[in-house]
Amino acid sequence: MPETKEQVILSPEKIPQHVDDTDVLVDKIIESVKGYSPNANTDLIYVAYRLAKSAHSHQFRRSGAPYIEHPVQIAYIASQLSLDATAISAALLHDVVEDTPYTYEDIEALFGKSVAELVDGVTHLKQIQYNTREEQQVENLRKMFLAMAKDIRVVIIKLIDRLHNMRTLNFMPRAKQLLISKETLDVYAPLAHRLGMSKIKIELEDLALKYLDPVAYEEIRQSINQKKEEREKYISDIMDILRAKLEEMGIKGQVTGRAKHFYSIFRKMYTQNKTLDELYDLFAVRVIVDTVADCYAVLGMVHDLYTPVPMRFKDYIAMPKPNMYQSLHTTVIGPNGTPFEIQIRTWEMHRIAENGIAAHWKYKEGISGSTDMDSKLEWVRQLLDTQTNLIDTDDFYNTLKFDLFEDEVFVFTPQGKVISLPARSTVIDFAFAIHSQVGYKMSGAKVNGKIVPNNYQVQNGEIVEILTANTHGPSRDWLKLCRTSTAKNKINQWFKRERRDENIERGKELIERDLRRIGNTHEQLFKPEWINLLIKRYGFQTLDDLYASVGYGGLTSQKVVMRLREEWIKQNREQEQKKKLEAVYNEESKTVEAEPAKRYASSKGIVVKDIDNCLVRLARCCNPVAGDDIVGFITKGRGVSVHRRDCPNMNPDVMSEEDRGRFIEVMWDSERSTSYTANLKVECHNRDGVLLEITNILANLKIPFKSVNAYVNKDEIAIIQLGVEIRNTSDLALLRKKLLQLHGVISVARLSN
Repeated sequence: MPETKEQVILSPEKIPQHVDDTDVLVDKIIESVKGYSPNANTDLIYVAYRLAKSAHSHQFRRSGAPYIEHPVQIAYIASQLSLDATAISAALLHDVVEDTPYTYEDIEALFGKSVAELVDGVTHLKQIQYNTREEQQVENLRKMFLAMAKDIRVVIIKLIDRLHNMRTLNFMPRAKQLLISKETLDVYAPLAHRLGMSKIKIELEDLALKYLDPVAYEEIRQSINQKKEEREKYISDIMDILRAKLEEMGIKGQVTGRAKHFYSIFRKMYTQNKTLDELYDLFAVRVIVDTVADCYAVLGMVHDLYTPVPMRFKDYIAMPKPNMYQSLHTTVIGPNGTPFEIQIRTWEMHRIAENGIAAHWKYKEGISGSTDMDSKLEWVRQLLDTQTNLIDTDDFYNTLKFDLFEDEVFVFTPQGKVISLPARSTVIDFAFAIHSQVGYKMSGAKVNGKIVPNNYQVQNGEIVEILTANTHGPSRDWLKLCRTSTAKNKINQWFKRERRDENIERGKELIERDLRRIGNTHEQLFKPEWINLLIKRYGFQTLDDLYASVGYGGLTSQKVVMRLREEWIKQNREQEQKKKLEAVYNEESKTVEAEPAKRYASSKGIVVKDIDNCLVRLARCCNPVAGDDIVGFITKGRGVSVHRRDCPNMNPDVMSEEDRGRFIEVMWDSERSTSYTANLKVECHNRDGVLLEITNILANLKIPFKSVNAYVNKDEIAIIQLGVEIRNTSDLALLRKKLLQLHGVISVARLSN
């Protein structure tokens, strides 16, 4: 077998002494699997563990713990979700192919194709280098969903992997903590929710909040603990009454109290602008019974005991959520006038509510071809259908967030069939949810018997009727009106199939327009080798396929042009570097020594090489301040313009040959004290008094502010733009640090203009 590759090697004196309890934990895993699946091949689990332990033997986590603890913990969580032996073995091996010399073929030979495919599905393959982290993340998501279509266990293992990484995130640098936590909150927690895995979703959200807003997290935790006894006494009294009533009715059931998790409290506080004392539904009562009939009997009993709050009853038993969740929810007024929520469900519903897709036995018992399971994963196939047309990473990510992570609405066909759609879906989305042919022939829509426009957003409980005409077909404008990936995908497919020649011509026109806009020609950018790279990157067969995709909207013309321009800039940069090297070589071959450079200071605190009393101005496009890395640019008639070296306007690759010769060496004058204007953008959760606190910080630091602009976006995030007068980058760093310490502040960024 191949030797293990060392990922992180610590010298013997630095290796922490850990008790090797992974053997004990694996025994517990095997015992647990035998409990819910007596015929499982637990030998497979043990062999996978021994190989993983050997492969990772010289690797350690940032905490100093042996790396093997990570896959064993993931396998343990998987066993708590009652996954099968194949999935648990894959969990143990999920990092072996990526981090050690073992290959896919090695895993397949030792453990079989099923385990190898699961490991391959979970592993992040990095064969293609992407320009941005966003692109890399979207490509990872694409691969994950492709693997999900074959086997849902892939994403279950991936979610467990993320959960354990979040549990040990305290050992990561602060920047990494913020990055990983935001990604968890944006993608992984909503994905767990979409799969009905509420236990994992809740813990991911709470852990992400702990790192994204530690002040808010700690305040909520302390406030909950301060009044814990009072609230628990209130709920306990209600639970005792319900238990007595259940016994009186002869219904067997369990009554428990459930605390709302921290992130849920946090969202409610900031979206409703309430304090913790103003939130009365911090705790809920859950009643679990044996049958559906018992659920409705208990509901009647609850409404007889307490007054229900209007519009706060939801029947998810009759109309289950797309993530398989079923339960009755009702909010009632308690004994002292305080509202509280009661959830009523059967034991089977409870199991699915806790573990979601993992609660089903299709994979646990090796059953295949389950129609019921296939229907529950229909949204995965729809997403994969969409991603064949949404090549642009931004489009794919936006579609992913809308289709999977939005709340849903339930609307009815005239025949009474319930259709579930993401919130804010339009009647066009409804038409394509019925059938693609209904969408293609749609000529209008009625909601509750009244004609509505095509951009009408359907609401819960409405009856929607689609009007059709045989001569009708979709309009390109529909792509801007519809919301779901299903509708967008079907419309794009129609244009792709029906109007290929038209799409090719339209794609050429759009690309030519963008070429003219940036000042490049077709001959400059459309080099055969660059085009072939582009075609390969996006999975096309020919250049016409690329044109057609741009024509029907699957790929933006800007993306194509900028990709080709990047190659052109890269080539020009290499040629320029070659010229510079030749010039340096020729200069060094001369024997005459150049005079030492003279330094003269300007009134702006800038030293310009070899120029005295030069007119100098600080560029407004990037607002440099003392301490920034700067560059000078000789303007026509306005002296030297000083920019930050990373200013987009100072990129030599997009300048003419003449302009590239206008650069001049400049530096800050350390002997002169001058103030500069810097622009900052502060993002924070909207709350009273935040602007006052920011101005107090400026006053305490004796930093004058020259301008302020504030507004609140649709997500209830306050955006505050400040223009401040500072002396150097040290002042700027101190101000940024103080602002980030404010309660609710998400980010503080320096603006270029």
